[in-house]
Amino acid sequence: MERIIQINQTSTLYVGRAEELLERVLPEGRTVVITDANIDRLYPNLVRRFEHIIVGQGEVCKSLQTVERVYRELMAMGADRSTFILGIGGGIVTDIAGYVAATYMRGVEFGFVSTTLLGQVDASIGGKNGVNVADYKNMVGTFRHPRFVIADVEMLRTLPKRELRAGMAEIVKSAIIADAELFGRLERCGEAIYDSVEDMQEAMLGAVAVKAHIVKKDEREGGVRRLLNLGHTLGHAIEKCTHEVNHGEAVAIGMSLVAHAAVRRDDLGEDVAERIDKVLMQLGLKLEMPVTMTEMLREVKYDKKKKNNTIRLIVPKRIGKCAVVEMSFEELEQLFK
Repeated sequence: MERIIQINQTSTLYVGRAEELLERVLPEGRTVVITDANIDRLYPNLVRRFEHIIVGQGEVCKSLQTVERVYRELMAMGADRSTFILGIGGGIVTDIAGYVAATYMRGVEFGFVSTTLLGQVDASIGGKNGVNVADYKNMVGTFRHPRFVIADVEMLRTLPKRELRAGMAEIVKSAIIADAELFGRLERCGEAIYDSVEDMQEAMLGAVAVKAHIVKKDEREGGVRRLLNLGHTLGHAIEKCTHEVNHGEAVAIGMSLVAHAAVRRDDLGEDVAERIDKVLMQLGLKLEMPVTMTEMLREVKYDKKKKNNTIRLIVPKRIGKCAVVEMSFEELEQLFK
């Protein structure tokens, strides 16, 4: 059954079958697809209806070098300001497509077909588009919303379980921030959620509703939107230190670390931190640190959201409520010693 969530005045999420929805929501005129080889192989009838550009896979491809190549291909095609960019893929593809669209000829319209759970609940929603520089995630980017995002849950059937778990970590994040009922549902479902498209869709919609509500209040991360970084300050640092974990796995570890730090600060009951650990592990996420604490804390100092010698850490107060805590790097190091 089709579902619609309004992200803001200009951006809409549609949940349903991608091919059917595209017939309705694509604007008239020329469309150029940006995608990767895996999506082109799995969904040739979707991709090859349009002119298309294939980008590489993996975080290493989410770079300014890739963006420049896409610009050159668009120029060779004769793409102009009336061209619509359609990103079809996971978070890496939609980040590249969104950044290209926001900057090519000072900006053209764009939309996404998000094909991963992580992309559907996080990367494609909210208007952030960015690429990495020297392995530092999303160091350059823009705030610009797509006209639409299509989330086709049937496409998740092609994903390996590890990719589904990565997306589920972001759903847990949203639940901890602002939806205790969603958290309880995840506790009850556990790993069985991956066997039910309906349950995954409902969890995805719950997480998107949290993000949409926050983004409407604070589009450019000047206040409440910072809460969406729960687990990400430490998670991004872990990702910088090792390629053994993907984004969702790193965020899960980051959330666990922050929850237990909140216990040490007397911000959170130990029983709640244990609930957070338990639901993450029930969903198949491992919480063992893949790097040393010293390595992780070293990389936190390069976080793009730092300000002078301070960092903002998102700390859970209870399930459904978090706070932004500003602390010096020295305080942070003491907290995680």
